[in-house]
Amino acid sequence: MTVTTLSTVDAGGAAVRSALFDAVGRLDNAIRPVVAYHLGWCDEQGRAVTADSGKSVRSRLAMLAAQAAGGDEHCAVPGAVAVELVHNFSLVHDDLMDRDATRRHRPTVWAVWGDAVAVLAGDAMLSLAHEVLLDSGSPHAVSAALLVGRATQDLIRGQAADVDFERRNDVGLAECIRMAMGKTAALLSASAGVGAILADAPPATVAALRTYGDNIGLAFQLVDDLLGIWGDPEVTGKPVFSDLRSRKKSLPVTWSLESGRPAGLELARWLDRTGDPTESDLRAAAEMVEAAGGRRWARAEARRRLRAAQRALDAAAIDPVYRRELTHLAEYIVERSA
Repeated sequence: MTVTTLSTVDAGGAAVRSALFDAVGRLDNAIRPVVAYHLGWCDEQGRAVTADSGKSVRSRLAMLAAQAAGGDEHCAVPGAVAVELVHNFSLVHDDLMDRDATRRHRPTVWAVWGDAVAVLAGDAMLSLAHEVLLDSGSPHAVSAALLVGRATQDLIRGQAADVDFERRNDVGLAECIRMAMGKTAALLSASAGVGAILADAPPATVAALRTYGDNIGLAFQLVDDLLGIWGDPEVTGKPVFSDLRSRKKSLPVTWSLESGRPAGLELARWLDRTGDPTESDLRAAAEMVEAAGGRRWARAEARRRLRAAQRALDAAAIDPVYRRELTHLAEYIVERSA
């Protein structure tokens, strides 16, 4: 498979970045610099910088879906901004809940300003997302906002399940997949759907693009979980074995626990231990996941979801040029290293 970079699918990127900057400018003076910092636009003192602002997969997906459905790149800009804001709201809160002190090679919002400011900054981005959509003037704004709102509820449900899993030792693969479908796939599905809705696509096309989004969303989480164990810290910006360090019930870990293999049973005993694991402990746990087959399964399942996403596009009445771009985006998600 050809490795695809996001530069090949930068659908309307400049227009989205400009609109996102304008949207953040609506925030009050206390929260605006915090959000700008999180988005990589400034440092802690508010001085302009060029930092990693993330992959913008969701906004790119919204724009590509709109163009694939026959709309121009401008109609979907409010939707692209909205899903990017919802995604970043979830990241700020996720960092706080997980006590992750770094993201994109910089201190996280809570680590710089404290818990309360992190909560408020996330809330501000979530409310701003709906304001941008409803202020857009699109005749489809209400439908688009409703879709984003429902996806946000699914995202919160998935995040709540993820938090609950940390306290449980009986998490099954099926419920772990349901958690990932809420936490990650729901917003990717909505990103494709909102683009299609704002482009006035027929319901069948919206449904096909949302199915595509569901599948690349689960593929995204599977790859995230692999990177959470074996990712290069220089690329991911997170410590090696970060998910194992927190004993996270990720998809490859949960599959390994259900594998029935000796390494899976050993992994279950390891997860039951108390105390902070050493680097040697973490390396051994990663080897258990690999020996149980969790790493291989997660990679194969991500690729299977990629194929399912491509089949969903076959059912949609979309422009073949943008179909190829959507395929490239899905391939990037599966083959990425960060």
